Parts: sequence; structure tokens; C-alpha cells
Amino acid sequence: MGKLFAIGEVLIDFIPLEKGIALKDVRAFERAPGGAPANVAAAVAKYGQKSAMLSKLGTDAFGDFLVEQLQNVGVDTDKILRTDVANTALAFVSLKSDGERDFSFYRNPSADLLMDSGEIDPLWFQGNDILHFCSVDLVESPMKQAHRKAIDSITNAGGLVSFDPNVRLPLWKNKQDCRNAIQEFLPFADIVKVSDEELEFITGVENEAKALEALFVGKVKAVVFTKGPEGAVLITKNGEYQSPGFCVEVKDTTGAGDAFIGGFLYKLLEFGANPKNLEEILDSNHKEILSFANASGALTTTGSGAISALPTREQVLSFL
Repeated sequence: MGKLFAIGEVLIDFIPLEKGIALKDVRAFERAPGGAPANVAAAVAKYGQKSAMLSKLGTDAFGDFLVEQLQNVGVDTDKILRTDVANTALAFVSLKSDGERDFSFYRNPSADLLMDSGEIDPLWFQGNDILHFCSVDLVESPMKQAHRKAIDSITNAGGLVSFDPNVRLPLWKNKQDCRNAIQEFLPFADIVKVSDEELEFITGVENEAKALEALFVGKVKAVVFTKGPEGAVLITKNGEYQSPGFCVEVKDTTGAGDAFIGGFLYKLLEFGANPKNLEEILDSNHKEILSFANASGALTTTGSGAISALPTREQVLSFL
């Protein structure tokens, strides 16, 4: 079996104890481990496959907490480095009445952005592994170069690359810088996951079908288009496969998309996917893979936080 490597931010989400009010009016928060790549690594580990996190944290109490939380769900943390030059990143979240979120981030820079390419060892990766990354840590920083090194390393080893842009505009100087970074890294991915809220922004194309087609650049072999409660669509060169969503009582949507792609990549590891057999596996097993991923995302919305709300593999299978 292969291993999932996630690279990028690990941070503290401060989730409000009150819903439906602006962030400036929130009086109390609950601390929860987060960061999109970390959420994905946690999901894969919790479902039973091996995963590791590549990042850097501050030598502070928040960093200690995050390492402990990842270890508790089975994520390999020995590649998480520590620094006293910057603090662990924090994100304050406000929740609307429907569970949707608004973010305010504290990092200028945070410790994760200080991981550099020299701290990535190409020997970590093998041909049956998957590297997953997002766009939050693609701002101009040492960490952006670390992403390039990790992507090159796993590609040379024969492994898969998964990219979920996971757009967070408040972290960028302007929208165009964010779009440029995403478009720069798209061609290096085998799998691209994008939400209905992000598609037009990323591609600059208004027509949905043409926008999805525009994502097939460079190495891209599969696009996963998520539509919240409406489910998801998987597109390969051989077909387009739709999977309906699940009706649940939503408490907090934080981490739902990460749980979805975590479930998706968990199934690919289970099937032994690599760049040569990826399309065949997806075409043959799309129903099973998408159903598991959709259930993973849906169940996560019934709890608070991201890692804290992840279901177990048994809960997902029982739900299905």
C-alpha cells in the first residue's frame, strides 16, 4: 500500500460558539485543529491508510497541540519541523446560520511558510504514494519552493499528485496573484478537485462545461467537481460520472471539502492507484469512490471543526 503525503498549512481554527453573527461580534470560540492539507492527511489516516504531514510549526503551545492532534488520528508527524522564528498560524472563523464560513487569518508570516525546499527529501516518496497540496501556502515564500521540490520528487518517483486549490482570497494581496499561483501549479497535478464556488474564478471561464474542460492542462488526468449538497462529478477523458450528495443536518461546513478529497484519496490508495492506472481505476470504480467521498464530506458537516468532526471508516460505511 502507498502513503498519502500532504504538504502545506497546519493551523488552529477558532470556531465560534455562536452562529449567524459577524466575526466582529463573536464573543467566544472553541479551538480546533485545522488547515486543509492537514485535514486531508487526518481523513486518510482515520480511514485506515498511511499518511504524513509535511509542514513547519512554531515552538509554541499551539504547535504542540496540533502535533498531538494529528498523532491521535494516526498521521505521521516526524516530517513536521519546528521553528522559533515565527508562530503557528491561527484562523478565526465565523459561521452563518446555514453553517457556511467567513475567515480571518493570523500569519505574517506563520511558521508553515518558512519550510524550504532543502527540507524536502526526495527519498521520502515512492511510486505508489500520493502527494496532496492546496493553494494557501503557494504565496511567495520558502514554502512555495518546498511545494515545487515535493511535486518534482514524487513525480520522479512515479507517484500521483493531487491538487485542491481551496481558494482563500483573504490570504492574498489580490485576486490575480491567487489565480496566477493556482494556474501555475495546475499542470503538475494528476488529480484536480475544485468546488462550484471556485470554478469560474480559477479558470476565468463562465460556461461550466468549458471551465471544467479548461482544467485539463499539463498532466491532469481527472477533475473532481464538488457541488456541496448536490454531490460531485468526476471527469476523465473516458467519461463523466455523477454522484448525488447526502441529506444531513449541517452544523459546520468547515473541512467538508477536505473530508471529501480525503475519502477520495483514501480509496485511491486502497486501489493502488498510480499515474499509469489512475484513469482505469476511476472509470471502473467511480461509484464506490465517489459515494465514499460524498459520505465522508457530508458526515463531517454534522460536527464542529474539521479534524474533530471527521467520521470513522465504519461510520462512513454504515451511513452508506
